[in-house]
Amino acid sequence: MGDSNEKNLVEIKHLKEYFNVNVGFFKTRPLKAVDDVSFSIKKGETLGLVGESGCGKTTVGRTILNLYKPTAGEIWYDGKLIKTNEDIKEFRKKATMVFQDPYSSLNPRMTVSDIIGEPLDIHNMYKTKEERRERILELMSYVGLNSEHASRYAHEFSGGQRQRIGIARSLAVNPEFIVCDEPVSALDVSIQAQVINMFDELQDKLGLTYLFIAHDLLVVRHISDRIAVMYLGKMVELADAEEIYKNPLHPYSKSLLSAVPVPDPKIARANKRIVLSGDIPSPLNAPSGCPFRTRCPYADEQCSCSMPEFKEVSKGHFVACHHMENVN
Repeated sequence: MGDSNEKNLVEIKHLKEYFNVNVGFFKTRPLKAVDDVSFSIKKGETLGLVGESGCGKTTVGRTILNLYKPTAGEIWYDGKLIKTNEDIKEFRKKATMVFQDPYSSLNPRMTVSDIIGEPLDIHNMYKTKEERRERILELMSYVGLNSEHASRYAHEFSGGQRQRIGIARSLAVNPEFIVCDEPVSALDVSIQAQVINMFDELQDKLGLTYLFIAHDLLVVRHISDRIAVMYLGKMVELADAEEIYKNPLHPYSKSLLSAVPVPDPKIARANKRIVLSGDIPSPLNAPSGCPFRTRCPYADEQCSCSMPEFKEVSKGHFVACHHMENVN
């Protein structure tokens, strides 16, 4: 887990990712998937990124790795701005991704050995075939796969095993930073715990830094040092994991956390569920001002006129809300 004295490994400044969507003859409108998001991740830390489906979590992860070209904003890694193609190529030796769906992210025509070895081939990370083979077997042992699995194909494995293959592939280039895009959401609950514990062990063993994207708040709490909450392309709250669970300040964070199931029936009955009215607006027709105002019980004229500033209200706790005093 992260240490507060460590320096920032990844810094994201005013990141924007807009997609042009056709809305008629020769007419396009920007879909603001990520709209002015800034945060940093310290070396050895896990930052959890949460929010409902369609809020832009996955787009943030993919844009950081330049799988989508950023519309605007800066991505800094280890004190260096990632800008040119050469920068991106070097960056991809240090930063990789574990994808959400283990069924579609693995090539069905390749053996496990070739899937895990592909990053080694692309970056010329071995001198002999024997060295390549040894490295692949080492990576497989990290994630709990046997050497006899190497010659099999992805369709011969269960979902949990496929995700382990994907994790082994992401470790092939000795990365420092991994974007984990909902890596357990497609797995059975019993398998989820095993995979989460494996992420923890790999972090300790290899000194990894994670951006952990998820919508399951219990999973995020277990693995994260800090948690960021997104809504409709904007970041609305960021704080230490325990702080955000004990003292959420944004009305959206409060609603999300009120939906987390509690195993104790007495506490569960006492907890008041905060149900939001209305549906999440389309990012194509996002509301003016604060994006959450159409579902917020505290919204007023000020909320429709201006986007609240994402500011630090206590040490390490950032919130974007005009009426924080009324909410709490």
